[in-house]
Formats: sequence, C-alpha cells, structure tokens
Amino acid sequence: MDLLSDDAVEKILQEAVKGIHADKVLVVIPDATRTAPVPLFFRLLSELLQDRVEELVFLIALGTHPLMSEEAIDKLMGMEKSEREKRYPKSRVVNHRWDLEDTFVEVGRLTEEETSELSGGRLSLSVPIRINKLLRWADQTILLGPVFPHEVAGFSGGHKYLFPGVGGSDVIHFTHWLGALVTSYSTIGRTDTAVRRAIELAATRVPGEKLGLCLVTSKQGLHGVFHGPVQMAWKEATQLSSQIHIKWCEKPYKRILSIIPERYDDVWTGAKGMYKVEPVLEDGGEVVLLAPHISEFSYTHKKVLDQVGYHIRDYFVKQWDKFKDFPWGVLAHSTHLRGGGVFEDGVEKPRIKVTLASQISPQRCQAMNLGYLDPSTIDPAEWEGREDEGVLLVPNAGETLYRLVDQK
Repeated sequence: MDLLSDDAVEKILQEAVKGIHADKVLVVIPDATRTAPVPLFFRLLSELLQDRVEELVFLIALGTHPLMSEEAIDKLMGMEKSEREKRYPKSRVVNHRWDLEDTFVEVGRLTEEETSELSGGRLSLSVPIRINKLLRWADQTILLGPVFPHEVAGFSGGHKYLFPGVGGSDVIHFTHWLGALVTSYSTIGRTDTAVRRAIELAATRVPGEKLGLCLVTSKQGLHGVFHGPVQMAWKEATQLSSQIHIKWCEKPYKRILSIIPERYDDVWTGAKGMYKVEPVLEDGGEVVLLAPHISEFSYTHKKVLDQVGYHIRDYFVKQWDKFKDFPWGVLAHSTHLRGGGVFEDGVEKPRIKVTLASQISPQRCQAMNLGYLDPSTIDPAEWEGREDEGVLLVPNAGETLYRLVDQK
C-alpha cells in the first residue's frame, strides 16, 4: 500500500490546522512504545503554528508508562532540547506526570447508572474523571497518534490519548478491568467495544476544543493521516488500520514465536506480542515471547504484579474478595497476558501456555505462573516457514493482529 511523503503530510496538516487561531495549543503525542513519525509532526506543527500561538506544548501521553528521560525525549522528538528551543522557541515538550496528584483536575464523573450500562451490569460504581490540567489550560487541544488494534479498547488512538493517555487512575482502572471482564479475545480489533464507549463518554466531560490527528503507520512508514473531530478521524483511521494491521489466517497454530522489539522494554508493554496472536492459538497451544532485552515485568507496577502474578480472568472474578482492593488495571494486564481459561473447584485451567524467553529467571517466571525458555536456545530461523506444521513466526510482534477468517 502506498506511503505518504513528507510533502503530502505537510499539505494534510496545513488543511487540518488552518482553522486554529489560539494563544495556547496543546498537542498530546505518543511515547516511544508506539510506531509513529513524531519528529516529522513535531517539526511541521511547530512551523505551521509558531506564528499563530503564544505557547505550543507537546504532552507525552504516558498513561502509567515510565517517565521519559531528557535523552529519551530527544530521541522521540528527533531533535535535542537545545536545538528545539532555538528553532521553535514557542514549543516545549513535557511528560504527563501521572505520578503527581497535582497533575490532574476533576472534570466530572461516570455515574453508577452509566458504568452499569457500559458493563452490561457487571460493574456499578461512580468513577471520577480526572484529566491532566493542561487540557483546561489549552485553548485548543490536538490529539495526535497512531491507530492500531488494541487489547483493551478494540483500537487505539483518538480519545484514548485522553484515557488512559493523560487521564487519572480512576478511569484507567475502570476501563481496563471492564476490558478484562469482556476479555481481550472478544475486544481486540473491533471498533464498537464497551471500553471504547466508556472512553468516548468520559471524553464528553473534558472541556475545550479538540482536533483529532489519527495516523495509520507500520514499520514501512506512514499510510494515512485522518483529521477532524476526534471521533470521526478515529473511525476513518480504524478502517485503514483494519486493512494494514490485521492478518487473517485460515487455521489456528500450535506454537507461535513472537519476537518482541526493543521499543517494548518490559513485559507490561511487550505483552502485546501475546495479545495480538492469541486469537490464532489453538486450545492447548503455546506462545513464546522472545525478548532477550527485557529484564523486568513492569518498571511501574512491579510490586503489585509480584503479589498477584499472571492469571486468567476467572481466577480473580471467583476470588474477588481476595483481589478487589488491588489496582484493577494491574489485574487486567495480568488476565490479558495469561489469556482465556476456566477456574473450577479452586483449579486454574488456562486455555493456552504462555512462555517467556528473556533475562527474567525461570524461578521468577514460575512464580508468576508463566513458562520459561532460555532465549539463547531459540533460533527464529527454525520457526520460519513452518505454517503447514502449525508453527508461526511473528517478527516485530505487537502491532499486527492475527485473527482467524471464521472470526470475521
């Protein structure tokens, strides 16, 4: 499929921002765990808007990912801070400081009635909607980021850059546990999902003008840029993403080797290599996550993960009194990585086997309810070209979703 040139992108952005005349503009952007030409968009937006604005802030939507260092930000933006300040004095780049309470302002609530309806009666609670206070500071907000099939929301992008991107923990935990109850298997790669409806509802409570810049990217480059009202731009992007990022398979596989790229530096982010292939794993099959660069399950959530481990959904649901006070977002991640299964008579029976081949020791993997393989013993070439044997090799895992044709 054709790729957009830099000149073509510039023309699209000229059209997208032509109506913006504001003193303070906020651009919410992805962190380094997403494939996106952030340097190009930083440069073009800075050039297009610098004569129209007093301040232009690029806010990195971390969700609860680790804060980015100055060096990491320089790499993300494709330009050192000193050069950015010299060339674009009105532009600055900041982390979303999710770790600080004074980052947020409350803009409303999801009511008990709303959460009950969203969850099909599974949950009924009042959820405070908190957002980075820069959303109130800005006269105009631009939500910029790629759209991919996503394990929690169905597809990423759009208003998801508000929640969880720069939103408070309450909505994050609610939406992620809602996604876990519905299951990633039933959600991923679908546009109309319970979590997406929750995100869109929460977004209506966030004040201010918002413009969507939704990208469709791959390792080959930029395939599309959609702009306009956020939800409209996102829907248009999901149509192209469905063509680029979903690979349809005729039959399920017994074993899958997912090679985790270095943009994912812990299992929390690298688990996408499991989510994206789970739909094509047969019952009793195994996915091996090859990640020799990873040495930790989560830099942010290690303490909680070490307490709960990785388990199927019903392990938690059927012992809810034991687990209800743990952060729901962490429980959701646990179930997403472990996949489906049943919990009967106190015995957990996962549908598939999940094996980690990383720097994490076999003892820690076992304690977390995961399998272990020594990464030095794995030769990806031995997995290649064996689809007829029920063996699949997935390079650059984490962005392409694999699904069976009978799941259309």
